[in-house]
Amino acid sequence: MAGHGAQEHPHGADRLCEAGDRVYSRAVRRGRVPRHDADPVPCLLELALLHPDPDDMDWLVPTSPQEVMTRLLRGVYDEVSDSQRRMGSAVAAFEWYAALGPQPSPASGTDPAAPGSAIRVLEGDSRIQGALDEATQACTTEVLTVQPGGIRPEHELTEGLHRAMALRGRGVRMRDLYTHVARHGQGLLNYLELMGDSVEARTLDEVIDRLILFDRTVAFIPANADRTLALELRHPGLVHYLVTVFERLWRLAIPLTASLPDTGIEGISHREQSIAALLAEGHQDAVIAERLGISVRTCRAHIARLSETLGAASRTQLGVRIAQVGLDRSRASSSEAAVIRVAGVPGLPGAHGVPGQESATGR
Repeated sequence: MAGHGAQEHPHGADRLCEAGDRVYSRAVRRGRVPRHDADPVPCLLELALLHPDPDDMDWLVPTSPQEVMTRLLRGVYDEVSDSQRRMGSAVAAFEWYAALGPQPSPASGTDPAAPGSAIRVLEGDSRIQGALDEATQACTTEVLTVQPGGIRPEHELTEGLHRAMALRGRGVRMRDLYTHVARHGQGLLNYLELMGDSVEARTLDEVIDRLILFDRTVAFIPANADRTLALELRHPGLVHYLVTVFERLWRLAIPLTASLPDTGIEGISHREQSIAALLAEGHQDAVIAERLGISVRTCRAHIARLSETLGAASRTQLGVRIAQVGLDRSRASSSEAAVIRVAGVPGLPGAHGVPGQESATGR
């Protein structure tokens, strides 16, 4: 059956075939479907979207849409994280090889930081702001940005408003990605209202480090943790790679004008579901707070609320409850693994985010 399905249904759960869409939708609406209904669409069983009803093997019951969505998101997050690591290695290697080449002499009059360079290291706020001003003035079509962190401070939004208005005046389209927390910032809502249809914003639980792309030809990314260095990238391969990362995140993100999806568990918010999943992965409170763009205090308040809602008296018990109700997002992880991670056993690996360079565009 696996081979048959792979030949006739070469797709994943992110894009079902027409027949699979019909049968799965019917199963969700009715709660189950007869097994023979799934004979023409073996992909639904292969993708674990349908599975046998333990009470009656002649029927199939659907995996909940919420569970399918979290499974898809986790796969993309893992892919993007891996892509970020590979991109960092590629940039480091590029710089190393570039340093081996002949260096221009002062007499030659060639500036190693000329605008045409594939990679420029920008040091200091004035240098970074100047490079962003130049790229803004040259932009004619599109600006893509990723803005990590939480609610955008008013001074950031005001600081770059003149650039955004200049872009709007030239008909440049802008797309911005934020974390879900940014939805609660009135300054951002005011900014988007002012910019009108020229800006479209979407949000995710987590985003990658800060990124600004102009016309898909030049990109700016942070180069250190204290926000004093940035990289200006004009190498077509690197820029194309960053555009691909952005587009994949954009496809998964939720428009700012739309509500966040319901968790399907009474008393647990979307943010608490995200915190539960990161706890199950073994991350500490400070790391979770940074990745979701909230304060450590707020993060711990949500964890306390999770414990109360799930009836957990300790972190160990919270891990059990998270696994039992499926908030760990990972269907492959056992309950015991989630318990160990949430309990904070020393030696378990944890991902540490690196703060990004603040955006001079102010969005």
